[in-house]
This record gives sequence, structure tokens and C-alpha cells, in this order.
Amino acid sequence: MLKFNYAFQKVVDLKTSEKNHAEMHLSSALGVLQAEEQTLGQLFSSKDAAVDSIQDQTVNAVSASQLQQMQDYIQYIDQCILKKRQDIQTAQVKVEEKKEHLTTKMLDEKVWLQARGKALEGFQKEELQREQGELDEMATVRYAASRVQ
Repeated sequence: MLKFNYAFQKVVDLKTSEKNHAEMHLSSALGVLQAEEQTLGQLFSSKDAAVDSIQDQTVNAVSASQLQQMQDYIQYIDQCILKKRQDIQTAQVKVEEKKEHLTTKMLDEKVWLQARGKALEGFQKEELQREQGELDEMATVRYAASRVQ
């Protein structure tokens, strides 16, 4: 029995490798997006804590300069929040790009795997025909030998 040897196996392996790399890049981009979203959540928590602190300080006697410092800090957090939202949008765009790239690589791999599958089917069909031919030849030889005796 012959072993199936696909002439373009290295191409199939390359396409699978490219797909795996695209999966890793997507996973990395998703990790960055998640980290950015987590940082945004922390910024909102910091802002809430600062606002609560100002509200607590207004009940107590606090200097105007301290209140101004706290207000400046809240404005700084607001700027950080705006920047982080931009970072999140950038990360989301990158995730979408990586998804599209992965989809392309998956389709490319699928095409090559289907071509390999068709080649394997053809090989198996030829192998079965060859084996059947050998069996037919053996039967013919036996029949001819039995007729001679």
C-alpha cells in the first residue's frame, strides 16, 4: 500500500502556521483592549472616590486651596478618562483589523485543506482501483490455471 504524499503539504503547513499567528495576534489585541477597559474602570473609580472626598470635605471645614486641588485632580482624571477612551477606540480598531486578518487566514487555510482533501480522495480512489486491478489479475490467472489442468 502506498503512502499519500501531498505535493503542496508545505503550503498547507504554512497556511496553518499563518492562521495560528493571526490567532495569537488577535488574542494579544483582545488582551490590550481588555487592559485598556480595566484601566478606564479604575479611572472612573478614582474619580468617584475624589468626588466623594470633595463632598465629605465640604461638610468639614476645608480651605479653598484644598478644594481647588481636589477639583484640579478631578479635571486631571477627566482628561485621563478622555485619553483612555481614545486608547480603547484605537484598541477596538486593532481588534477588528486582527479579526479580519484572521478570517482571511482561516479562509486561505480552508481552501488549501480542501484541495488536500480532494487530492487525498483521488489518491484513495486510484489506490482502490489499483488494488482491484491486482485482484482481478489474480483471479484471471487462477481461472486460466484451473482451465489448463
